[in-house]
Amino acid sequence: MVRPSYSSPRAMLMTRGESGVYGFLSHLDSRPAATLLLQSITTEARQQMSFRQLSGALAMPLHFETGISQSMAWTLLSKYIIGCPDTTPRVGWQIFPYLNVTNDQSLARENSQAAINTIQPSLTEANRTVMFSWETPGQNVSANSSYVTSVANETATPAFVAWISQLNVTYTPLEITGEGMGQTTQPGGNVFEGIYNPIVNDTMFVGLTDTDLYVTPYNLSLLNDHLLAFGLYQAD
Repeated sequence: MVRPSYSSPRAMLMTRGESGVYGFLSHLDSRPAATLLLQSITTEARQQMSFRQLSGALAMPLHFETGISQSMAWTLLSKYIIGCPDTTPRVGWQIFPYLNVTNDQSLARENSQAAINTIQPSLTEANRTVMFSWETPGQNVSANSSYVTSVANETATPAFVAWISQLNVTYTPLEITGEGMGQTTQPGGNVFEGIYNPIVNDTMFVGLTDTDLYVTPYNLSLLNDHLLAFGLYQAD
């Protein structure tokens, strides 16, 4: 067991741990293990909604919970790992360079209070300029700085922003504005045509890629070889 440190509900909110399980649950060979994991992660998903309520946000803004790869989830969780027992086998999943949204929004609204459920205006909107900064691979991170960030192709150049939410992966072109810096335009659109449920919604996942690879919720891990940085975007 790793020993994470969560100083606030926001820290839990910013790891989206349930999405890491949903991304590989159907790939497990052991059906008993998958059943136990599903039963435990259901509780964490309920906690996620409670944390949104405590922040005064709409508790359930999605039709589908996003599933991500183990490496994507491990990248987000690695920031909060403060120690691992000596008997714990080393986790072999990759940690990507961290992607930061430099003009990210916050759920902490003026006069916002915890509520059973609220409908607040979205923090962001389509065509918004979103600015990023990202680290280079080779950084020592996580517990005791014992892990190193990496990418599959160190010669690749970021060209797209992958917006990963619900059933969709949507790409927008990345404009490089400096060393380790860039920007893009927030996409619009809905998960299903004719039904209002924006693709960019909730606390969602963003990554820099070298190509706009077509993937589905089942084979999202194919993006691992093309990800150059990974992080979160606070859409609402």
